[in-house]
Amino acid sequence: MNASATGMPMHPPDGASYLFDPGALCLELLTTGGPGELARWEALHAPDDLRAWLAACRLRLDPSHVRVGEGDVADARRLRDAVLRVTRAAAHGKALPGQDVAEVNRFAAKPPLAPEMTPDGTASWAWPADAPQALSTVARDAVELFTGRFADRVRECGAHDCPLLFVDTSRPGRRRWCAMERCGNREKVRALRDRRRRPEPG
Repeated sequence: MNASATGMPMHPPDGASYLFDPGALCLELLTTGGPGELARWEALHAPDDLRAWLAACRLRLDPSHVRVGEGDVADARRLRDAVLRVTRAAAHGKALPGQDVAEVNRFAAKPPLAPEMTPDGTASWAWPADAPQALSTVARDAVELFTGRFADRVRECGAHDCPLLFVDTSRPGRRRWCAMERCGNREKVRALRDRRRRPEPG
């Protein structure tokens, strides 16, 4: 899995924008919406939407160099929803759903993006690239995550009203929030209000 220095930009309707680093490429895809109650956040409607996500995620793909068709958008949603259900199961200590694991494996079996280096030693991706390669790379990241050393550190944000999922790759392994500037701070404010409401012993 590649490291992300910044995270995904989030723009909640009930607060200021912030950066969310879920710790893995495959979990960045989950910020685009999902089935059921997450459908209202759906961000993948057209090829340009998928291109925008591929540019914003840690792959940092140049939108002008990625071939994306209408069918690729549906595939991206299918992979995302499978990864979502696998991630939720892992976060709650449940067995991984077999059908969704098979879906992830199906995408991972396709050829991924090809890495290359430039003469100055910079890492890049071989061009041209297409959406199926990018989705295979995302699926392979999911396989790595759920079979790797951080598989037992997949978590849901500790805020009662936040569904965001992440993997805690920190050394102490005590991450609780999607982002401290979002849910961490909200929880601190909530705890402070609760303390102020309590009657003083007397």
